[in-house]
Amino acid sequence: MIILTKKLTFSPNNKPNLTIFLTAEERLKIKHTISIKESNNQDIKLLKLNLNRGNILKSGDILTNDKEDFFVEIQAKSEVVITVKSNSKLSLLKAAYHLGNRHVSLEIGEDYLRFSPDYVLESMIVKLGLNIHQEITPFFPEVGAYKH
Repeated sequence: MIILTKKLTFSPNNKPNLTIFLTAEERLKIKHTISIKESNNQDIKLLKLNLNRGNILKSGDILTNDKEDFFVEIQAKSEVVITVKSNSKLSLLKAAYHLGNRHVSLEIGEDYLRFSPDYVLESMIVKLGLNIHQEITPFFPEVGAYKH
């Protein structure tokens, strides 16, 4: 088992030995074990994340162990999401307000909103007059004002 304890910025000296793809929810967990099945055989590699409190994993982050001799690159995994689009920025702002009022993890783009599938929320957004569609893409929800 490889225990990853530090987050580094990329440099040529810490070229990744491995790249792992994590969902938005998995990127929030700083203490958990991940099983990686090697593509060329049946071996399973165990990675344990044991990062300090307050860390949030972002796509492109590099993690390492205490010896700094093994490097893992984090990438965002594509997942099923609901994307909300509208020609009206005011309509998107109102939708963001209502979703935020329900404490939904929300990705906010210039011309779209994105959240995890939930038929009740989807129905609410449609009733507000917005267009929604389901897609599979990396999800980057806002992490909150205190995590920046």
